[in-house]
Amino acid sequence: MFSSVAHLARANPFNAPHLQLVHDGIAGPRSSPAGPPGPPRRSRNLAAAAVEEQYSCDYGSGRFFILCGLGGIISCGTTHTALVPLDLVKCRMQVDPQKYKGIFNGFSVTLKEDGVRGLAKGWAPTFIGYSMQGLCKFGFYEVFKVLYSNMLGEENAYLWRTSLYLAASASAEFFADIALAPMEAAKVRIQTQPGYANTLRDAAPKMYKEEGLKAFYKGVAPLWMRQIPYTMMKFACFERTVEALYKFVVPKPRSECSKPEQLVVTFVAGYIAGVFCAIVSHPADSVVSVLNKEKGSSASQVLQRLGFKGVWKGLFARIIMIGTLTALQWFIYDSVKVYFRLPRPPPPEMPESLKKKLGLTQ
Repeated sequence: MFSSVAHLARANPFNAPHLQLVHDGIAGPRSSPAGPPGPPRRSRNLAAAAVEEQYSCDYGSGRFFILCGLGGIISCGTTHTALVPLDLVKCRMQVDPQKYKGIFNGFSVTLKEDGVRGLAKGWAPTFIGYSMQGLCKFGFYEVFKVLYSNMLGEENAYLWRTSLYLAASASAEFFADIALAPMEAAKVRIQTQPGYANTLRDAAPKMYKEEGLKAFYKGVAPLWMRQIPYTMMKFACFERTVEALYKFVVPKPRSECSKPEQLVVTFVAGYIAGVFCAIVSHPADSVVSVLNKEKGSSASQVLQRLGFKGVWKGLFARIIMIGTLTALQWFIYDSVKVYFRLPRPPPPEMPESLKKKLGLTQ
């Protein structure tokens, strides 16, 4: 599979150019034969920059996709686990709004009843589940992005790039949620049912004994409802925000920005995308939280019982959590790409063939 995708990736309009040293007068006088003078030499700085931009693998290669998946594991697993206390309070506000009346009240009640250790409930299924989700989310996004862009062709991939981001991220998240669902179900039981279980080792066997495999996957449909719109917004909004920041805000082209400067742009774009992600996915998140707590309820029954006002409980906490989460995830993911020297395509530019068709060039 990877070999066929790698072949397609070479013509992918989102592929970064492979910078390498060429013989444009860089060689010293000993290696220059006598003859007519050639083009002017490149400066040492430009040559050094080209060397620095040498990538560790080709865009769309098997190694590229595997390391992108590793970046997804690190970015999603660590950030979701770090925000377990906020996630716990948010879930309890959704499940029992009478008791947990707000984010600060929720923390106060949780600390009073469970102590500081209680805020870490559910960390193990959170880490495992979201690591697996990150692997599929980021790894498959890169795969589907290459596949769909080559199906569209260079010009249409540019013109329809927002739709391409939406389609690639939705496809990736479909598989990511299947990997996440079992751990998400266990996490919600641990966090929202006092006395049910305190650890994953206790919760998983108990859930299987009571309901079989259904206990782990009954929430996958509402999880798709929550996560697919979230991920579509996360990737499409991020990609277009990065493009807009470099075009209208950053005072110099991306190629002239240092790696730290590029990562700052990544963080800002990630936070903006995260705010929109939280809003579009919050109603489904409320349904998932209640559904995994209750036995025998369906998503439609929970939605009907919560009503319009009920599904928006805990939105402020979720905006803080998801905004920070998304910004950190993109920052970590991009940092992993920098560390492993993976190709990081610049914001897409209109292909020359399309410019000629539109009469933008001679």
